[in-house]
Amino acid sequence: QAQLVESGGGLVQPGGSLRLSCAVSANIFNTYHLRWYRQAPQKEREFVAQVTTQGTTIYADSAEGRFTISRDYSRNTMYLQMNSLKPDDTAVYYCNAWTSRSRDVYWGQGTQVTVSS
Repeated sequence: QAQLVESGGGLVQPGGSLRLSCAVSANIFNTYHLRWYRQAPQKEREFVAQVTTQGTTIYADSAEGRFTISRDYSRNTMYLQMNSLKPDDTAVYYCNAWTSRSRDVYWGQGTQVTVSS
């Protein structure tokens, strides 16, 4: 078993920044790839960004150039730095851990991000 716990969400004005954190259980942090997803009201959950165990990153088109995903092995924590936020970024943001070595997939409980003036 493993746990993922998000934090850092909140209310921010358009153009502002937020940094989300995802604390990941130590027993999986080093061996699982990590992702951020988000789900806006009445929409399906969508992929935002991924960082692999080797540090390779990929982004959704909506996040490219504005968001930065990273992982800190000393803190067992993943981050999502979000800049130039738009109202369309309003959603619950979830962190996710997965591996190709098993079917185990873990999710956090989500953190609300609201971009509004």
